[in-house]
Amino acid sequence: MHTVWAQSQQTTLPEVVQLAQAQSVSAKRANTQQRTNIWAYRSFLAQFKPQLSLDGSLPNFTRSYVQVTQPDGNIRFEPVSYNNSILNLSLSQTIAPTGGTIFVQKQLQRFDNFIQSSTLYNGIPFGIGLSQPLFQFNQMRWDKKIQPLLFAEGNQQLIESLEQVSLSATTLYFDLLVSQVNLQIAETNRVNNDTLYHIALHKLDLGKISQNDLLQLQLSVLNAEKDLASARQTAAVASLKLKTFIGYRNGGADLQRPLELAIPNQIPDLTVDVNRAISEATANRAAAIAFKRRLLESERDLEKARKNNGLNATLTAGYGLSNQGPNLIDVYVRPQNREYVSLQFTLPIMTWGRAQAIVETAKANRELAQQTVEQDKLTFEQELFTQVTLLQMLRQQVTLTAKADQIGQARYQIAQDRFKLSDLSVTDLGIATQEKDRARRDAILALRDYWQAYYTLRLLTLYDFETNQKLGGMDNVK
Repeated sequence: MHTVWAQSQQTTLPEVVQLAQAQSVSAKRANTQQRTNIWAYRSFLAQFKPQLSLDGSLPNFTRSYVQVTQPDGNIRFEPVSYNNSILNLSLSQTIAPTGGTIFVQKQLQRFDNFIQSSTLYNGIPFGIGLSQPLFQFNQMRWDKKIQPLLFAEGNQQLIESLEQVSLSATTLYFDLLVSQVNLQIAETNRVNNDTLYHIALHKLDLGKISQNDLLQLQLSVLNAEKDLASARQTAAVASLKLKTFIGYRNGGADLQRPLELAIPNQIPDLTVDVNRAISEATANRAAAIAFKRRLLESERDLEKARKNNGLNATLTAGYGLSNQGPNLIDVYVRPQNREYVSLQFTLPIMTWGRAQAIVETAKANRELAQQTVEQDKLTFEQELFTQVTLLQMLRQQVTLTAKADQIGQARYQIAQDRFKLSDLSVTDLGIATQEKDRARRDAILALRDYWQAYYTLRLLTLYDFETNQKLGGMDNVK
C-alpha cells in the first residue's frame, strides 16, 4: 500500500512511526524472520508426532557377471539377471522422556530371477519394534525445554525489531524536523536582515548609523543567503532519507514532494517507576528469555559431555510375523513368528584423560555462562534505571527550553523594534538574533532527545507506559 502525502497537512510523529512499522523494509524483514521462527518451531513440534513413511527400492534391477568360488578353489564368473524390489511402510513415534523410538511396519520384497524364470516373495505382514538408547545423552528431552524458549525469544525479537523501527523512524523524523526548523530560521533571518539593511540605508542618509554598521548588516544579509541555501540542501536530503526508510516509493516526483512535519510539543505525562520498568522488561524482553535459555544450554552441554564419554548402549528389539513363498499370497498364509533383540554398547577403557578434560571444560563453560548471565542481568537493570531517570530529566529539559524559546523570540522582537528606533547597536541586534536562533534549536533538540528516550524505553521494556499495555503479542503455535 502506498501513501499519498498531503501538502496542505502536516505529518505527525505517530503517523510516521505507524507508516514505518507497516511498510518499511526493516519492518518487513522482521516479519519475515518471525515467519521463519514460527515454521522452525512447528517443525520441532512435528518431531514428537507419529511419522508415517514409505521407503523402498523399486525397481532394483541387475544384469552382470559375479564371482563364484568353486569347490576346488577355482573361480568362475556366472551371469546374473534379477530384480530385487522392496517396499517398507512404517509408522514411528519418538519417546521424548527416554529418547527412544517405537515403530510399526509392513514390508514386502519381491525377487525375480530372469535367468531361471523364477519369482520369490518375502514379507512382514506386521511388525513392531523399539530402538532405545541406554546411558546416552537425550537430545529430545533438552529440546523440549530449550526450543519453546527459543520460540518465545523469537516472538519478542519481532516486537523489539518493530520498536527499533519506531526509534529509527523517530530519529529520522527529528533529523528532518531540525533541518526544517533551520530552514525556517534561515528564511526568516534572510527576510529580516534584508529589511533591516534597507532601513539602515535610510538611516545612513540621515546620519544615524555608521558605514561600518551598514557593512556589518550587509554581511549579515550575505550570510543569511548562504545559510538558506545550505539549509535547503540539508532539508532535502533529510526528507529523502525519511521517505525512503518508511517505504514511500511512488516515483521520483513524489519523493521530491515537500513533507512538512508537525512539532510534537504535546509530550505524555508519564511517571515511570523503575521497579515496574524492570519487571516488565524481565517479563517481555527477548534478552530476559535468553538468560534462562543460556543457562539451560550450559547444563545441557555438561550432561552431553558426561554421557557421551561414558558407557553408551542401544537396545533394539522387535516382534512380528513374516513369511515367504513363490506367490504373493504365501506371505500372508500362516506367517511365522519374527523376533529379534540386540544390545550394542561402547565402553571407553583408556582415554588418557580425554573424557575428564571434556567434562571439566563443560563445567568451566557452565560456570562462565552463569557468571556472564549474572553480569548481563546487572547491565540489563542498570540500563533500565538510566533510561527511566533520563526520561524524567529530559521532560524537564523540554519545559525549560520551551520557555527559553519564548523568551528568545520576544527578546529578539524587542531588539528589532529598538534597532528601528535607533536605540540599539548592530552588535546587540546580532547577539539577540543568535540567542533567538539557539533557543529555537535547543527547544527542538530537547524534544528530539525526549522522544528518542521515550521510544528507547518502550524498546527496553516492550511496554507502553502511556496506555499501560504490553506491546505486541503472539498467539501460541499448536
